[in-house]
Amino acid sequence: MKKIRLCCLTIMAAVNVMNAWAGGLLTNTNQNIEFLRNPARDAAIGIDGVYSNPAGVLFLGEGFHLSLNIQNAHQTRTVSSWSDLYKLGINNNNSNFKEFEGEADAPIIPSIQAAYNKGKWSYQFGFAITGGGGKCTFDYGIPTFESSIAMISSQLGAFGATGYDMNAFMEGRQYYFGFTAGAAYKVNENLSVYGGLRLLYGNASYKAKVDNIKVNTTNGAVAFDKFLDAANQTVEGGLAQIAEKLPLVEGGIAQVQQGIAQYEAAGVPVPEELTGKLAELQATRQQLVATQETLKGAEGSLNQLEPYREGVNLMCDQTAWGVAPIIGIDYKLGKLNLAAKYEFKTRMRMKNKSTVKEASLISAVNKFKDGEKVDEDSPALLTIGAQYEILPSLRVMAGWHHYFDVDTKQYTKDMLGDSNEYLFGAEYDICTKLQISAGMQRTAYDLKDAGMNDISFNVSSYSYGFGIGYNVTDKIQVNAAWFQTLYDDYDKAPDAIGVKNSFTRTNRVIGLGVNFTL
Repeated sequence: MKKIRLCCLTIMAAVNVMNAWAGGLLTNTNQNIEFLRNPARDAAIGIDGVYSNPAGVLFLGEGFHLSLNIQNAHQTRTVSSWSDLYKLGINNNNSNFKEFEGEADAPIIPSIQAAYNKGKWSYQFGFAITGGGGKCTFDYGIPTFESSIAMISSQLGAFGATGYDMNAFMEGRQYYFGFTAGAAYKVNENLSVYGGLRLLYGNASYKAKVDNIKVNTTNGAVAFDKFLDAANQTVEGGLAQIAEKLPLVEGGIAQVQQGIAQYEAAGVPVPEELTGKLAELQATRQQLVATQETLKGAEGSLNQLEPYREGVNLMCDQTAWGVAPIIGIDYKLGKLNLAAKYEFKTRMRMKNKSTVKEASLISAVNKFKDGEKVDEDSPALLTIGAQYEILPSLRVMAGWHHYFDVDTKQYTKDMLGDSNEYLFGAEYDICTKLQISAGMQRTAYDLKDAGMNDISFNVSSYSYGFGIGYNVTDKIQVNAAWFQTLYDDYDKAPDAIGVKNSFTRTNRVIGLGVNFTL
């Protein structure tokens, strides 16, 4: 019965969803359409460099440079789950397999990059959704919900339960709004450096609901609350009967023991009938006491289920903000351009406003306790890139991103090592008006099973992007792109109750942007 309490509390804990479209665990790198066209922008010279290569923006030339971008992203998250517990589901057709899919949409992801270059200085500003960016909805819940209710059903077999049914829903929304401001300085004709700050504001909302829980019996499906009432009546009736019988049995034992004592005092052998009666009464008493203890335990466990007789309805909003420095460098060597950038860790403590008012029996639930602060640092990031001009109209580039995840404090983080990304791409000017580009990115996480669950998971992936740039005039360029991510599958070993999960995702982003030079 203790497992029942743990399962119900686990349901309340299962509401954390993270949405990252491209980049590390909590970092979106798709902050400009030119990234979607070709993600290897770490050493490129362009207005999108306000994010990817801020030191290089200085080489754009004097004047005011502005980039306005809108992206549309669609993502799915799929958990394939196996458990013999699912066979108890009324509508599961005796199958041990279920697939749970969540859909995440971000209709509009805006970003702005601006720079004013004058002499040896470049003054820059940027705004983007630097983490999260959408809402993920699991219309039919997740394996944690399903297996928890299934476990409750299996543990209630003593009361006649043979299966279960339920409705479940989970939704998570997370946005990290990033505002950057900084300046680049031209040391000489080939070298520039950058320093700036990013203000990060986090806003998240989580909802979880499990209702219409039913327990299947030989007489058909029964609402969970009615089943609890019947189970409580069974326990109360059993305890009442024992309370009535136990004194009678103990009185009988006392009488037989008194008779035996009289035989022993007279020095007369005790009749076997009398000793046999004593043994029988003592066995009955032992059985009654054991049953009483079992029923008291069942009574306590059923009391623990009382808050969930109508299901679970959890809502939690979180907010936080943090500030971190950014430094960068760009060096031009003929046809070769080299650049690097380092974003310091942003300390984030998300404060809860939640329906969970009291501390729970397990720590995971306390993540959503009202007024609590949750660790959700944005990791430090080092990027290194190179671009080489093969022809005046053809450029190739490469980059490397290293996320210092292990140095952060994150409530759900359980890492073996830091995350890495490897990027390659090329741009070609078809003519003075039209440019095409394409590139790819490999994102590699180093997670262990403890950091992978249906509540929050990341999967290593390959991404590719391609698009065009069209110069409407010599001062206005329009960019359009498509960005697709192909995710690996991650198979996790079965957990303590035999549930095995496999995780994967899909992701697609399209975007349109306009660059101005004034």
